[in-house]
Amino acid sequence: MASRAETAETVEDYLSGLPDDRRVAIAEVRDTIVANLPDGIVETMAWGMVAYQVPLEVFPDTYNKKPLLYAALASQKNYMAVYLHSIYMNEGQAEWFKDAYIETGKRLDMGKSCVRFKTIDQLPVDLIGQAIAKVTLDEFLGYYRAVKG
Repeated sequence: MASRAETAETVEDYLSGLPDDRRVAIAEVRDTIVANLPDGIVETMAWGMVAYQVPLEVFPDTYNKKPLLYAALASQKNYMAVYLHSIYMNEGQAEWFKDAYIETGKRLDMGKSCVRFKTIDQLPVDLIGQAIAKVTLDEFLGYYRAVKG
């Protein structure tokens, strides 16, 4: 049986379906993302996560005909994750992020675009905000075009 978070249609439903400790952590990261979100990126639910996307009205020419995912936030089975597609598509941004993360003294657990954490204390939340603010919508679309040709 799916949890309320897994079937949520709104961000508020998603948050209310999480256990208390995860709700507090996800809400803190969400607040940081929203405070630093570039103009033109919108918050919604997509792919079972809190998603920050480029609306199709702004950029309809996507490979899958769905809005481009700029970033996302999720509570997975064994961890929480922040997905940073804004840095994933640009090697220079990715290197900056990894170096800055390591400088915080916190252990980096990162896949291609996701930063995994089990508690909010493991995540440098301010750095997540900096990473979100660092790439404008126009820069992000430029990265996308360069990657997709």
